[in-house]
Amino acid sequence: MAIEAREYTLASGLSANVMVDGSGPPLLFLHNHLGRRWDAFLEALSQSFTVYAPRHPGSIEPDELMQLDAFSDLAIYYDDLLAALNVDRAVVVGHGFGGMVAAEFAALFTERVEKLVLMDALGLWLDEQPIPDISALPAPNVASMLSGSAAVSEALLAQPEDPAAVPDHMVHRFLSQAAVSHFIWPIPDRDLRRRLYRITPPTLVLWGADDAYIPPIYADEFVAGLPNAQKALIAGAGHMPHLEATELVLESVTEFVG
Repeated sequence: MAIEAREYTLASGLSANVMVDGSGPPLLFLHNHLGRRWDAFLEALSQSFTVYAPRHPGSIEPDELMQLDAFSDLAIYYDDLLAALNVDRAVVVGHGFGGMVAAEFAALFTERVEKLVLMDALGLWLDEQPIPDISALPAPNVASMLSGSAAVSEALLAQPEDPAAVPDHMVHRFLSQAAVSHFIWPIPDRDLRRRLYRITPPTLVLWGADDAYIPPIYADEFVAGLPNAQKALIAGAGHMPHLEATELVLESVTEFVG
């Protein structure tokens, strides 16, 4: 699916590569550690929203990370991005690492967030339920951990049909994972729990009931710390509910956002 990606220069001088499609209220989608992809879920959202899907900084130009030392820098990056897009407020949806970024962004720039959706989000830590460092695992092990669906696991490992595009695809995936590791290594705990009280916009904490990477107990932890949150468990889905049960997730998100 060929969706045009646009380049924006932010006030900081950093650049942003953003896929944009659809019409309607603005929706900012922040992707997971595997890198950005325009999938069936985003395509469906674009029927009701103007979807902005940026790549996380560092996933194209690693040198960008030299200017982003802390998570607060990353949140400011997305505030600058909304300014460049001329968007005052948006629905913000984040998955995995993107959910962690979305939560931090909402904690620091609450007025920017109309509603917040956290899907199987990183950001919290329980000693009794540690989250594995998947950057150290072989790709097939990661795929099976992220999804119990053979079709989704195969898609996560899939490479472009055009052989000439394979090297760029592999480099982008490697850089995406390296950029995420810059912020979450060795564990994804940056004291987000202490800032959850600041996230006042209505929040949907949506989780795959069978998530083997970030167990659903973390959904309960988010809901317990957020002042205005509700939980939705997607039965039969793992860490990738928007790919494993797209229609159910879409229904939950659109009903929540209204």
